[in-house]
Amino acid sequence: MALFKAWCAGTKDKSKKKTFRTYSEKDGGRAAVLTQLGEAVRTHYDQADRIADDVARLGYDGASEILRALLPQSKRARSGDLGEILASELVEEDMGFRIPVRRMRFKDGREVAMRGDDFIGVGYDPDEKLWLLKGESKSRANLGNVTIAEAREALNRYGGRCTPDSLLFIANRLLESADKDDIELGRTIRDEVGLKALRANRIDHMLFTVSGNAPAAKLQKNLEEAGDDRNQHVVSLHIEDHQAFIAEVYEEAMNLGSK
Repeated sequence: MALFKAWCAGTKDKSKKKTFRTYSEKDGGRAAVLTQLGEAVRTHYDQADRIADDVARLGYDGASEILRALLPQSKRARSGDLGEILASELVEEDMGFRIPVRRMRFKDGREVAMRGDDFIGVGYDPDEKLWLLKGESKSRANLGNVTIAEAREALNRYGGRCTPDSLLFIANRLLESADKDDIELGRTIRDEVGLKALRANRIDHMLFTVSGNAPAAKLQKNLEEAGDDRNQHVVSLHIEDHQAFIAEVYEEAMNLGSK
């Protein structure tokens, strides 16, 4: 089941290279997808087969304790992580890109934010040549101009290209895979770091926001002022009870059920 389609009502306004999307929860939408949201969060922190193995070895209570040790507990860390997680889910559901590495699985501390670009999507053009999506996510109870400007500044950093450390992190994880297609993609991404061959119009930008307010006018203005040398995407996900929603989703993520 497509997460956002079942969960939210949305709008899409596209003008040339710039696209503005808004999402808000349908009546009953959260209840319909809460289990799916919990599963999505879990898989960003750990592999599903490892969790299943924990359950088989330790039971549901023991496996839940492992999840609690992996998942952040502070409001700030959860908010930031969930923004990146939801952005990644939307990118794969509706943007035509793949997020090849779940970054949260490699955190060196559950309350610590990952460095580098928040998310990078990978795709190909009709000629099977590499195409990238550089993304920044912001999660705030009240999203304002300063935070929006910070995200745009991060997108424009390094000439609008994905940062080399972020690309190499993804490439190296893919090269560790047993899947030959992942290995080939990892090699291609490492080559891109060395050659910087992608033109600006082959690196899309995406600003994803999840917030308790709905700052559509501010986000639209930011999109209008963004460069027109590449595809630009801005997404606003409005969750009125922002903090309560985050707590609810993480509680569901740690709930493996019982026998």
